[in-house]
Amino acid sequence: MSKMLKKANFPKKICAYCGLPFAWRKKWARDWEQVRYCSKRCAGTAKNGSKAQD
Repeated sequence: MSKMLKKANFPKKICAYCGLPFAWRKKWARDWEQVRYCSKRCAGTAKNGSKAQD
């Protein structure tokens, strides 16, 4: 039986756009090193050249 990881033990990163922390997701398993944004919204806004709202 495989060993289950608790959510608190997943790797974390800081979003390059909004600055909030986000955790590893299974859908990012293949390219976790290239993931920079926490969501599609942050990725889309960053690529449009908008600045973060404080």
